Amino acid sequence: MMKTILCGVLAATGTALVCACSGDDKATASADGGASDAPTTNDGALAMDGPAVTDGGLRSFTAQADPGPGGILFAASGEVLALTGYPFPPVNDGDPAFVDGWDVHFTRLLVTVDKIKLSANADLSPGDQSQTGAVVAEVDGPWAIDLAHSDPSYLAGKGGPGEEAAPIAALSNQNRVGGTPAFATDGTRYAFGFDVIQAAAATADGRRTANVNLDADGLADYQAMIADGCGVLYVGSATFKGGTVAGHTDCNSDPEYANWPKTVNFRLCFNSPATYVNCQNPDNDPATPFPNEEHERGIAFKSGQSVVGQITIHTDHPFWDSVLHDSPAHFDQFAARVAGQGIDAAAVTPTVTVALTRGVDYTSYTDALGNKLKWRYCIAPPTDVHPQFNGPMAFDPQSVPHCTGSDPSTGLCDYEDFTTYDQSTQGHLDSDGLCFVKRNYPSPP
Repeated sequence: MMKTILCGVLAATGTALVCACSGDDKATASADGGASDAPTTNDGALAMDGPAVTDGGLRSFTAQADPGPGGILFAASGEVLALTGYPFPPVNDGDPAFVDGWDVHFTRLLVTVDKIKLSANADLSPGDQSQTGAVVAEVDGPWAIDLAHSDPSYLAGKGGPGEEAAPIAALSNQNRVGGTPAFATDGTRYAFGFDVIQAAAATADGRRTANVNLDADGLADYQAMIADGCGVLYVGSATFKGGTVAGHTDCNSDPEYANWPKTVNFRLCFNSPATYVNCQNPDNDPATPFPNEEHERGIAFKSGQSVVGQITIHTDHPFWDSVLHDSPAHFDQFAARVAGQGIDAAAVTPTVTVALTRGVDYTSYTDALGNKLKWRYCIAPPTDVHPQFNGPMAFDPQSVPHCTGSDPSTGLCDYEDFTTYDQSTQGHLDSDGLCFVKRNYPSPP
């Protein structure tokens, strides 16, 4: 991946750009698909699932199947890391890991996807990825998905072994063009985009959210997401192993760590609806991308088979130490906010939340007891994005401004804003394809 692009800001031009790794436009809704032999609507989307409503008021969902030659199957994945988490120490040198020694695993990773779009002319503006031609095809949800849910029937994900991708929708033609023509299969690339929206049983225009794979516990968490305004919810646990595992026992020396729990649960609710626009696509490699981009943009269709457009949500973004893409991941900043809790072996394991970081200075980070923190390393961090940070824990906003007064639309006010800003860049195409990010919540560009 490109290592010198700001999450959300192209330094050379100030143009907002994707990084990683909802909109409320009122376009005509089309249905998500059923099996490939299901009837189609008159706009090219596969027919609407039945009206049955599950617990929590979500619509029942029928697994999607291959739409056939010239069509596209849309899927969603949190990559293998959503399924396995981040072991510490890493199984193999170079595996993704939290550099401060936390073993992190996800019980659920809930997200609501909506309005998957294909547009003409992905290359409309070489210097501005946000620009495309008109929308030519669209399939609307919303779809509530648990990306930490494993199912052997899912597609093989595009990021490598062990990754799974849940099929969620399909299109067979350009259903936003008069006459619903077939997609071109001559190498034409269509710009790809999608929304991540706040959890809801139904949208303002009456579309009921489909339950793709949420179990009873997931449905309970989804109701909490609705109440709390979450767009993405991480649920899981983290255990500090850096001070106990052989070869990593020298990274727990500062006295304040004695007041930290060794295991914490987390419920990280991110109120960060976003639209991901004109994503780059690793499937187009080895084509030459535009300058300052990693892959050629858009999706090309095939005459002899369907293609898969995989919405990919990267799990590491909220934990970065910088707004630079692919920065090292840390968990100390979350565990720090329950310092003094859960220390006794008989104590209840504390739960950390994004809200506990509200008001915390991201440039001079403190734990819940008021102790200023230092960067801690239990393994050497990668340094291809930026040199190792040392000394006081100060998260790096690069050129993203600090807020004026308390207005989050003008800049980052606290660590809650910082982690949400990074998290909002986690949407991709086909594993690592970066998208232009339009944040639909109060935030700097």
